[in-house]
Amino acid sequence: MSMGGKLFQSLGIDTYKLRDNSPKNANQTKDNDWPRIESKVTNCTKCSLHKGRNKTVFGDGNRDADWFFVGEAPGKDEDLQGKPFVGRAGRLLTEVIFSIGLSREEVFIANILKCRPPDNRDPKTQEVEQCFAYLERQIDLVKPKIIIAVGRIAAQSLLGSDLPMGKLRGRIHGFGSSKIPTLVIYHPAYLLRSPSQKHKVWEDLQIANDFLKK
Repeated sequence: MSMGGKLFQSLGIDTYKLRDNSPKNANQTKDNDWPRIESKVTNCTKCSLHKGRNKTVFGDGNRDADWFFVGEAPGKDEDLQGKPFVGRAGRLLTEVIFSIGLSREEVFIANILKCRPPDNRDPKTQEVEQCFAYLERQIDLVKPKIIIAVGRIAAQSLLGSDLPMGKLRGRIHGFGSSKIPTLVIYHPAYLLRSPSQKHKVWEDLQIANDFLKK
């Protein structure tokens, strides 16, 4: 304690030490939080999906990314490898990311659910509710400039909406209390079935690019 602090204390005056909010201290806290949240995901048993999983799919990429891509849930390949978007749809997503001048290593990619639903069925409402806090914490740690919701399930879950894709895409939404800019694009699996719709994803990503340039 400083001499001034001792003097105030002897006079019965409370003294307070300012909290260290320096970037260095903030980064240390952030670095400590990542393994903590990853461990929680790895050991999660909140819903029944943990019983059939091979691996949890935590997320992958740059933890200081400007772009944060959010998919629906792991598929078969993701469940086996523990990484998001690694199958055919994943390769197409990589191409989509490349089309905006970025690589997978420069963005962060995660899913609404961290475990694979049986037979790749749609996530149940209860499963989304029990898993969503993990994604919220990841977004909070990354602090992206924009979120890209990949597909209907991801879009509706992030935005709390039941609107169809046709009405969700094509404009910037806001996610969470801080209203993080959020754009909706078609899922690569849909594009594999309907390649004629790829131009719509390109158009939507230009909206995101233009928004970030402002």
